[in-house]
Formats: sequence, C-alpha cells, structure tokens
Amino acid sequence: MSGCIGPDEGRCMTTEYPIHLQSALAHQAGRPRQLTLPGQAATAEGPLDMTMMYVMHHAFRRDLRALSRAVAVTPLGDRVAWRALDRRWRLFAYVLHHHHTGEDEGYWPLLAGRVTGAERSVLADMEAEHHLIDPVLEQCADLFLRLTFTRDKSARQSLVSALDRAQPLLEDHLAHEEREAIPLMQRHVTPAEDERIEREHFRAGVPLRRLFEVVPWVLHELPPDARDRVLDLTGPAYRGMWLLTRGGFARRDRRAMRHV
Repeated sequence: MSGCIGPDEGRCMTTEYPIHLQSALAHQAGRPRQLTLPGQAATAEGPLDMTMMYVMHHAFRRDLRALSRAVAVTPLGDRVAWRALDRRWRLFAYVLHHHHTGEDEGYWPLLAGRVTGAERSVLADMEAEHHLIDPVLEQCADLFLRLTFTRDKSARQSLVSALDRAQPLLEDHLAHEEREAIPLMQRHVTPAEDERIEREHFRAGVPLRRLFEVVPWVLHELPPDARDRVLDLTGPAYRGMWLLTRGGFARRDRRAMRHV
C-alpha cells in the first residue's frame, strides 16, 4: 500500500496487508475454497479467492444494521454515545467509499472489455447502484454530525428515515454483486490481474492510522473460523495489528452501541 487518500489522512506506509486482500497464497494452492458468511446472497466458485470481498460485505451489512438500531434508541442527550456513533459512521463510510472506488476504477473497466453483451448490463447496474447509495450516505453523515452537538428530534427522525432508505439500497446492491458481478470476475479476471487490481486500487492510498482502525472493524463479529482464515491469509502483521487494536475497538463499540 502506498500514497494517501488526501492531505488530512495522515502518514502512509507500505505494507503487504491491505484492507481488501486477495491472497496470492491461495492462488498458489489451486482453486481456492470460497467463504460463505451469514447474510451472504451467493458464493461464486472460481480461481479468485474472494475471502476478503465477502468479509467486507459482511462488515458493511453488520454496521449499517447496528447503526440503524442505535440511532433509533440512543437518548438525544447522550453526547458521548452520539460522538461514538458519528465516529463509527465515518469509518464505515470511509471504507465503503474506498471499496466502491476500487471496484469502479479497477474491476469494472477491466471487465467492460471482456464481458458479453448480456453481461454488460450487470456492470452498468453496479456503477448506477453506487451512485444511488452515495447521496443517502452523505445525508446520513451530515445528520450524525449534527446530533453530536444538538438535541434535535427532527434531525434524529430524518436520520432514521435516511438509514431506512440506505439499508435496502446497500443490501440489495451487495446481494446483486454477489449473485451476478462476482461470478463475472471469476469468469473473466485472472489471479494475476486480481492481485494487480487489489494492489493498485485497494491497497494503495490507505493511511497507516486508518489501517489500524479498519483491521479490528473488519474482523468484528466475524464467525471465529472466518476470522482465523482472514488472519491466516493476511499474515503476522495483520494479526499483530488486530491484537493491538481489538481492545480499543471493543470499547468504542460498547460506547456507541450502549443503548441497543
């Protein structure tokens, strides 16, 4: 990973343990065993190890559901909880934006030159769905921030409504991707191309301080066998980051979700 997302994103470093890893180790072992997680709509077999794609989807589903529950019940006067919820939202939105940008700039352009006419509509749908989700997420971000400093009942109701719109948009998109877009990747992208896209579009641009936030977030509430698989794939540096950061993440999670 190299470079920074923007001038305020902090110090960056080079690492072999990105937030969206398609492990070359799995490719060396032949056709990889694919992961199926709770809530996942489909599992596409093929030469690419989609472990971390499915893990990221699990994290997006988990967080949006948890945040929706918390927003509905957190007292407006609990500034500590609302600040923790705002921080959690900003992390969720950052990772989702980075993930969607990687797909839009890495996978979909490569596939556009290879898919059949019937398959091409899936790629158009993927980009269109990203654009539908973005404005709702921006509205949520503004409302989360507002609720960190004001007891505004109307802002909370607007946020509940925005999250109610965001959840089916995102969940339908993830399911559509799992059923139709990931199979296209398995048919038309080679393991070497997958590794290049991961390196150039997912690994690049994540600051070190963000990585220390993302690692425990990704692994949160994963089934133990899936968590162990991720840690085995990503190696000792990723495991070390998780061991260092999981306690702090758990405390922040309890603070944000303490009324749920």
